[in-house]
Amino acid sequence: MMMGGSGTRFGADIPKQYIEIEDIPVFAYIIKKYSQMPEINEIVIVSHPDWLDFVEQWAKKCEINVPWHVTAGGKTRSESVFNGLKEINSFAEEKDVVLVHDATHPYVDIEGTKNVIDAVNRYGGATLGAFQYDTVYRMNSDHFIEEVVPRQEIVSGASPEAFRFGDIYRIYNNADKEEFEKMTSAGAIALAHGIDMKVIQADIINLKITYENDMKVFKKLVNTYFFEQ
Repeated sequence: MMMGGSGTRFGADIPKQYIEIEDIPVFAYIIKKYSQMPEINEIVIVSHPDWLDFVEQWAKKCEINVPWHVTAGGKTRSESVFNGLKEINSFAEEKDVVLVHDATHPYVDIEGTKNVIDAVNRYGGATLGAFQYDTVYRMNSDHFIEEVVPRQEIVSGASPEAFRFGDIYRIYNNADKEEFEKMTSAGAIALAHGIDMKVIQADIINLKITYENDMKVFKKLVNTYFFEQ
């Protein structure tokens, strides 16, 4: 699970993934849920270096049902993904499926994740995605609409993205610094290197915690929708 960032856009005193909601940090909800899936064999948590001890303490409190590892993130998202992959390399096999879940997506879509895993085994890569149901526009820099984009062609990326471990690890291991800085997701890097990415429709609200209002939504739905008690 990816959570190596500092969350500067959120405006809080601490990174959003470590904020406690009902006395539990956001990331802990996610790793606990994943650990309950029979399809998950091990969990690697990529943390901001300053929060490693905090993450390890909470991982122990969560009583995760599978082996787990905590490693430090890098300066960019791509470096953090690579650090996670290097940790996975200590125990994974070539054809194992690796899921990349961004902790700013505070949910676990159980059925969607199972379908993502199946899709990786069939196509090589997959991602959960939120389909668009409203009219989609393309606008210019002055915020005037320029054209209508067919909504059937648009999907919002969700978590997790997934790949065969050997394929994605080789790509990251051979990527240069410029590519690391340019690409904002593992899916983008995989696509640029010829991995087909199958989109699996998300069966859950694709919430991403970027701004304060996003956290307000999560607080209202954490125990009644995203992580029902």
